[in-house]
This record gives sequence, structure tokens and C-alpha cells, in this order.
Amino acid sequence: MKKVFLYTILTVLLGACNVLNPNITDDVYVGNSGATSSWVNGLRRQLALTMNQVVVSTELVSDDYYNNRTLSSKVFDIPQIDYFDLDVNNLQIQVQSLREMAEYGLNKVLPGDITTKAADSAEVYFSLAFAHILSGELFVGLPGSSGGVVLTPTEHLNLAIASLDKAISLLPANDEQTAYILLKARAYYSLGDAVNAVKYANIAKAKNTLLRQVKYDGTNGVSNDMQTYLFSSTNNEFAPLPRLDFLDPKYYHTGLASSDQKPVTIVKGEEAYLIIAESQIAANTLDAGRQTLKDLLTQVIAVRPVVQLDDSKETRNGGNRTDYPLTAVNVKFDASDSTRSNYVLNRKAGTISAYTVSGTKVTAAELDAAVTQDGLLYLLYRMRQEIFMAEGRRMTDLGIKFPVSQTEQLNNKNVKDADIKAQIPSFIPLARGMDDFTYDVANGIVTMKYDMNKVLVANKQAKEIFPFIN
Repeated sequence: MKKVFLYTILTVLLGACNVLNPNITDDVYVGNSGATSSWVNGLRRQLALTMNQVVVSTELVSDDYYNNRTLSSKVFDIPQIDYFDLDVNNLQIQVQSLREMAEYGLNKVLPGDITTKAADSAEVYFSLAFAHILSGELFVGLPGSSGGVVLTPTEHLNLAIASLDKAISLLPANDEQTAYILLKARAYYSLGDAVNAVKYANIAKAKNTLLRQVKYDGTNGVSNDMQTYLFSSTNNEFAPLPRLDFLDPKYYHTGLASSDQKPVTIVKGEEAYLIIAESQIAANTLDAGRQTLKDLLTQVIAVRPVVQLDDSKETRNGGNRTDYPLTAVNVKFDASDSTRSNYVLNRKAGTISAYTVSGTKVTAAELDAAVTQDGLLYLLYRMRQEIFMAEGRRMTDLGIKFPVSQTEQLNNKNVKDADIKAQIPSFIPLARGMDDFTYDVANGIVTMKYDMNKVLVANKQAKEIFPFIN
């Protein structure tokens, strides 16, 4: 543990200095007044590092973004997810580092510091819970301790709920407590427990514009990697699926990139509505589900910030694909769809609208026209995709999970053969099909090869997706 602790001290106390102080050991650090404060700051930094890896990796696997260059995984777009892939191991390292830092804080640092406050303890319990949520949502399984037994997603999610309960009990009724309550709803949602998911979503829904974000500091700490790939890099590394073009970029800078690093959202009020609506639609109370989604449009999304942004430097010039449309054209979600306008923007014509928290093109009229369960599920998952764009959530909705990494397998006798196989449902198109499209330049129409939300609904009984249906 001392070796791990010294590495933690490196990242926590010395930040970006990258200098290891050999005099800082467990005995010197633990028990000192103020140790908790520095440990909590270190956990925030680790959370930022973790979300960098989560967002970049999962957005590439999903149909949200295509790697139009080569700085990140070259195969996640396929999707091909091998247990020996370095990016798989990097993701596991970050998630497990967050868990281990939280556990060490709770077991060693906080009890030995007389200045520890209830809010500090709550934040550390939250960090532990969030590591378990990510473990349960993103992986087929992960060890729950160093070298320990590989826990199932269900076990990780139940551990997350237990830690959230402790965090909630330590706080007064405030936004932070509500954020943890909504995370409980998210965990129960992933477990397929509609009763408890809706119970906690309804509590959180009272604060409908709730927002909990991970902050980045490009000058003194950790930059937002997704912002770099979407906006700040000279080359446009990641390109959105054309029908999602209007939502790109969620992260951007004005002035110097280092001094303007946008946060990544991990909890927001929109999710409460989405959980409640999905439970209603799954139960075939369609009118109620439709109204919940209409309320989401008017009561939450309509009041989220929309900024005007100069994105004229955007050229989609990464190079792996050179046929991305650069002016406003119509789109078709698949070959059978009718043409739709205002999904691909002309960024050369002037400023564009950027949705920094949530945006969607689903309308109340579309919701009114959807009179079947499948029709409403389709719109619900379109809204989930658009609302959670660039936040690392879409891969889970597609039913895809990462395997345990080879590094873990080689060092942990508890890892079984089944643990090193990714979960990629049979209905997921391969050969980069989820990101594929054709561009009819003469007629100004871009057609997606697959409408993945339609594919999801067609396979709604599959065990990997639609937790309230199965």
C-alpha cells in the first residue's frame, strides 16, 4: 500500500509538478491536520482524469463520434474491444484508481484528521460510489479490491448505492445531496429496478435544473481531453455523426485554451425526467410518459444555456474520412427516413449555437405524434443520446461493455476467461457501421447507414439494453 500511497501523493499533493518527495510517507501524512483537505482535492483531480478516459473512450465506441485521426483508439469505432488493448487498460486504471483513493481516504486519511468535516466524508463516499457506478456501467466486471474477486455489474451498483446512502446521510438538504440522490436513481436504473429508480428520480426532480460537473484546469492541473479533440486541437480529431452535428462542440474555448477548460457534466436534472418517462413508457402508460418528456423539454432543456460560438475554424480535417459535409445540408437518419433540415450547420456562415449542458431536436409535436410504445421509446432514446452527448453515456445505452484488461488478468488469479471478453450485443453493426454515412453532394443530403435508436427499439427485448423492459 505504501508504494500506491507514494504515487497518490505524487498526483495529489504535487499536481502537475511531477516530482516525488521521498520524505512523504504514510506515517508523515496520515494523522496530520489538513490531510483530508488535500486528499479531497486529489480525489477531484482523479475524478477529472477518470472522466477524461471515460468520455473519450466510450464516445468513440458509440455512434456519437468517429475518430477522424489517430491519436486515440483506432479500433473502438469498429467497435473492436480487446482485453489486451492499451486503452482498455488505461480506462480500468483510472476507474480503479478513483476507487482505491476513495477507500484509502475513508480508511486512513479522514479518520486521522481532526479537521475532517461531514461534507469531506460525503464527497469521498461519493467518489467511491461513482467509481463503482462506472465499474458497473462500463465493464463486464471489475475487481472490487486490489487483486480481488471480479465483481459483477450488479454487485458494483449495489456497492455504489450503499456508499451514496452514507454520503446522503452526512449532508443537509442541498444541491450536493440531491445530486447523490439522482445518482442513486441512475444506479437503480442500471439495475432495472424501476420502483426505486423512479422513487429517487422523483425526489431529485424537485430541483429540475440540478447540475454536478467535473472541473478542469488547463494551467495548473488537468485539461479536458474531449475539449482538445473536439475544438482546441489544430486537427479536428473527432467528428460527430452528421445527424448530431448541431450538438458539436459541447466543449470549446475562447481566448487561450489553457485558461478556458469547460467542465464535464456527470449529474443533471434531465436524467430524473428520462428515468421517470422510461418507466412510464415501459409500463405502457404512454400519455404519462409523453407528458413527462414534454415537461423535460419546457422545464429543463429550454432553460439550459445556449451560447453563440465562432466555430469557423472547423474543417473536419482529421483525414480518416474526408467527406464530412462542411455546409448546411439535409440529413436522413437512414435510407428509409425523410429528409430533415438544421442538423448539419454551416459554420462558415457565422456564429453557431452551442449547447453547453443539453440540447435536442425532438419536439413536442413529434412526441404527440408518437402513439405507440415503440414510437415513444424511439424518441426517448433519441433524447437520451442528444442530451448526454459527449458525456460518456451513449455506449451504455447501446449495451456495450469493456472487458477486464490483460494487465489485470496477468496479475490477478481471480480473473476468468469470461471476464476478458467484451460485451458487444449481436445487433450492433460492425465494420464502423454505426458511424457510416453517404453524402449525396449534388442534392445536399447526408444519409446515415443505421439509425441506431431504431435498431435499439427493434431489439428492445435484448438483455443488454432497455433495463425497464427486461
